[in-house]
Amino acid sequence: MTSPDESPLLSVERLSKSFPGVRALSDVSVTLGRGEVLALIGENGAGKSTLMKILAGVQTPDTGTIAVDGNPVAITHVKEAMDLGIALIHQELNLADNLDVGANIFLGREPRRMGLIDDAQIRRESARYLDQVGLRVDPSTLVRELTIGRQQLVEIAKALSMQARVLIMDEPTSSLSQAETETLFDVVKQLRRDGVSIIYISHRLREVIELADRVVVLRDGENAGELQRDEINHSAMVSLMVGRDVSQFYARSQHDLGDTVLQVDGLVVPENPKHAISFSLAAGEIVGVAGLVGAGRTEMLQCLFGVHKPLAGSIRVDGKQVDLSSPVDAINAGLALVPEDRKQQGVIIDMSVRHNTSLAGLYRNRRPGGFIDDAREDADTEHSIQALNIKTPGPDQVVRYLSGGNQQKVVIGKWLTLGPKVLLLDEPTRGIDVGAKEEIYRLMEKLAADSMAVLFVSSELDEIIGMSDRVLVMHEGNLTGELDRSELTEESIMRLATGQTTHATSSI
Repeated sequence: MTSPDESPLLSVERLSKSFPGVRALSDVSVTLGRGEVLALIGENGAGKSTLMKILAGVQTPDTGTIAVDGNPVAITHVKEAMDLGIALIHQELNLADNLDVGANIFLGREPRRMGLIDDAQIRRESARYLDQVGLRVDPSTLVRELTIGRQQLVEIAKALSMQARVLIMDEPTSSLSQAETETLFDVVKQLRRDGVSIIYISHRLREVIELADRVVVLRDGENAGELQRDEINHSAMVSLMVGRDVSQFYARSQHDLGDTVLQVDGLVVPENPKHAISFSLAAGEIVGVAGLVGAGRTEMLQCLFGVHKPLAGSIRVDGKQVDLSSPVDAINAGLALVPEDRKQQGVIIDMSVRHNTSLAGLYRNRRPGGFIDDAREDADTEHSIQALNIKTPGPDQVVRYLSGGNQQKVVIGKWLTLGPKVLLLDEPTRGIDVGAKEEIYRLMEKLAADSMAVLFVSSELDEIIGMSDRVLVMHEGNLTGELDRSELTEESIMRLATGQTTHATSSI
């Protein structure tokens, strides 16, 4: 990290950038020290991506200056950024998965011998950079054979091979398992010790607390504040991001629960045939499902929604046994599922808000002859936009161009048009900013207050603890315990998530 008498490695002064109808950045200033991990945070639309693209040479600023080692520079394309030692590691990895690891690391910069690519040098040099990021794989391994986490380490090794002094990491853990995330953290800390500077962008504030030497917050394209290492905590970051007090971030209130609306007895999920799952869910109750990656949480929700047929067990909705052999069966029984991957399974990304909102109810709302009921579609869409506060220019806006949080609200709104009895949510706030998270939490509370039963999976322990009336904890396909709200702590959840059982299991 930069000492008081040391000039920054990278400095940005009064940078501004506008697009038609949008001012993305307004007089933004940022400095980055040598060997510093600087976290850049803010809600979607705060200007983080625009700033990073400017630094990486993807876009050019309208006004402002950039200096490296105290010298003004003009970065007009990606190669100039790379020549200055600035590398952007995109959230969507930029590797050729049909090539091997070594070929990816030196793609476009292959060393040659007598006019031919020197494969031996590529393997030798690649092994050195792979060792630097702690990745023990043969450089001749095809990239497609690696996990996403290992592919990300290949991206970092590629950047280091270009002598990168500044690594910009954009949501680097969004697709990683817990083990892969911990490996990445180790690599970030080692790179810092090696003198590499890192700009770390993440919505996961727990990661920021663990890694960052300093935090810069952007809001609405402007500097909103800065936190030194001893000032970094969840409340301080969120307050700067949203510009208001967030003491009531998790909007829970006491209300009476209704009758049991979902009863699951002895459910055996195909992916985990050795374990039977039993639990119940009351009207007006929010129940969280916790566990490590691979615990079987998503598979359980998919089984409840009829995506996969259970091997055994019974499911009752409002006391009536139902056969959920397909999602249509589940919908007819009053269940709805908001999936983990909204872009692949939740919305049709290139269709409008209107057409996505009406998808789930097309059959129910059809007119005689099978025609779409345009008036009903318009009414449902307008109600959804208003009720969920979907920020869109209008109902005909293509969903692709909405923020992640607004895309998620479109997915939820699609199902709420059917008035489900049970709402299943799989990682409902993944990849969305803190302001949108708060809106999702308030919506969950409102739905529960209106007597809907909510069962949600989350890998964020703060979210599980903050929003749940009860928590079911899973480990390797088994339900290892149940915790009441008064028992919820990170320690109690992780104990069960790692396979330790308690007496509470017998009460499930």
